[in-house]
This record gives sequence, structure tokens and C-alpha cells, in this order.
Amino acid sequence: MRALKAFQARTPGTLTKLPKGKDDEDFKKKPELALELIDKCDHRGHRPGIVLLDGGYGNNSSLLKKLEERKLEYCVAIAKNRNVIWSPDENKLLRKNRLDEVAELIKPEAFQEITLPREKTKTVWVALVQVEISRLQGKKTVAIVMNDTSVAEATEIDYLLTNVNGLKITAKWLISTYTQRNWIEVFYREAKGWLGLKEYQVRGEISLYRHWILVFCAYTFIHWHWLTGGLRRQWANKQITTFVEALEAFRTAVSYRFFHWLQDNIDLFASHRASLGYVWR
Repeated sequence: MRALKAFQARTPGTLTKLPKGKDDEDFKKKPELALELIDKCDHRGHRPGIVLLDGGYGNNSSLLKKLEERKLEYCVAIAKNRNVIWSPDENKLLRKNRLDEVAELIKPEAFQEITLPREKTKTVWVALVQVEISRLQGKKTVAIVMNDTSVAEATEIDYLLTNVNGLKITAKWLISTYTQRNWIEVFYREAKGWLGLKEYQVRGEISLYRHWILVFCAYTFIHWHWLTGGLRRQWANKQITTFVEALEAFRTAVSYRFFHWLQDNIDLFASHRASLGYVWR
């Protein structure tokens, strides 16, 4: 996976494109940036309990190897054409196959039915396979995840890889752990759609940071009120189940309190509007 580090600070408060593109000395691919972020978190005392990566990073053996060098556990998505070394049955010779070939060779009874708790429950069928992968040390566990009972009938098949060992490695644990990665997608969807994360008209680095921080604070503030039950108790007549409902309850609270403040401070507000060249009637 290749991607430009699109912008780089060249002068204080200014972002400019890399002049030489991929040949620029400051150019970095996304896996390199990801590792830098992980190292920063670790340096600040926030060591990841487990690293969750999508396929764009999970297929990068160099990145996974560096995570293992740092003694970090991971659970990542990998491509169906990834070659692995495995044994179809115990006490048999090892063989090399692509993961989609492994899925076809596994016995149907090896798949376990698992229901995922979501807004809309989803049922998947999961089989765990012990594999070895080139450039990585030791055995790994691969979860083959299907949305139907057989490979032939399934329309979605995902492959997850983890270096975690021990009794806790079950199909349910692995699926439940990896689905936590989806919350970052939920955050960006809500922050972009409702809080204006991508709606800015500034170009300076400091200005961009200020905008992002304000959005992050607003998102955290609304979530805190939602999770602590404050919005439900006073500003909603139904159960709040989504961020959008929480945001609407928050807006109702702000509007109500502003209206009451306005009643008590109408002269002050009229003076403020007049200073801007407007008349408040």
C-alpha cells in the first residue's frame, strides 16, 4: 500500500506539498506513519493493549514484524491471496495454500456460528486455522469469517490474522476484538457528517489543528453527556441510541438555556447585535 504523506510543515504555521512527491526525503508511506503514531503513544505511556489494522496495513509483513519486535499484539485483516503454511489435519504434512484455498479445504463442521451484538445483530460463521507466514516468526492464528454457512453460499469472506496466543484465542474473542476497530470509522462518519470535521476554510497548520481539536472536544463532550445519561433525563422523551439523537438532544438543551438567558439579558444581547451593525427587535 502506497500513499503520499500529502502535506509537510515547511515553515511555521504553513503546510505545503512535498516538492518531489514520492522522491522527497520527507515522503513516508502509511505503514511508516502508523508505526510512528504507535511509538509516540508508547513513549507517552499509552501502550496499546492490542493493535487493530485493516487490510491495507495487515498485508504489510514489514509492519507486522516491527510490531512483534516491539512485543505488541495485533489483530489485522489480510488478503485472500496471502500464502500460508498449514496442515489440513493433525499429524499430516504441512502444505502451502492461499487463504481462499484454505477456506475451501476446511471441513464445514470447523465453522462456528457467532452472533455479533450491533444496532442490527449480524450472524457470521468463523473457523480458526493455525498457520505460518513467511518473514514472520512462529505460528499465527487466522480466522476465516463468512456471512453464510458455506464458502459456496457466502457473499462476504474476511480473513483476520493475530499473533496472540493462549486460551483466550477463540473465534468469538477474535471477532469481537477486531470489530472494535470499526469505532474509528464511526467517529469519522459522525464527526464529518455532523460536526464539520472536513468543513473548514483555513490552510495554516495551527488553524487546522485548532479546528480539529474543537471538533474532537465537541464530540467527546456530547458523548460524555450521552453516556452519563444527562441528555436522556432532561432533553429527550425517548431512549437515545445514536450519536445523531444525542446531538439533537444537546441542541435542544442549548436552545432552551439560550432562550432563558436571552429573556434575562435582552438589553445586553441587543447591545452586542448593535455593535455588529444589526438591530434586534
